[in-house]
Amino acid sequence: MAVLGSPLRTLRALLRELRQASGGAGRPYRDTPAYRHILAAFRAHRVTSEKLCRAQQELHFQAATYLCLLRSVREHAALHQEYHGKGERSPEEVAGLVGFRLPQQPGGKG
Repeated sequence: MAVLGSPLRTLRALLRELRQASGGAGRPYRDTPAYRHILAAFRAHRVTSEKLCRAQQELHFQAATYLCLLRSVREHAALHQEYHGKGERSPEEVAGLVGFRLPQQPGGKG
């Protein structure tokens, strides 16, 4: 099993991704039901001195999985926006995308 790290770090990363996902929504991300649900779940599953909560590890794993999903969706959208829908490209532009340069004179003449 992979090391999950601190639950607090996972919570902060989740809230950061949530803030980025709702960036242009018009209302603050703290007013969203997702924000309230995440905080309530983390508060309900914290370990206290009175009880040992076995569900905390399960919650932490689910939170890390959801964090991975949010990051992947955001990165996919950024890649899709950058590389999709530009239509036909010139050979020079395509060569620049992959890091090559075309020779100035075709065939090596000159």
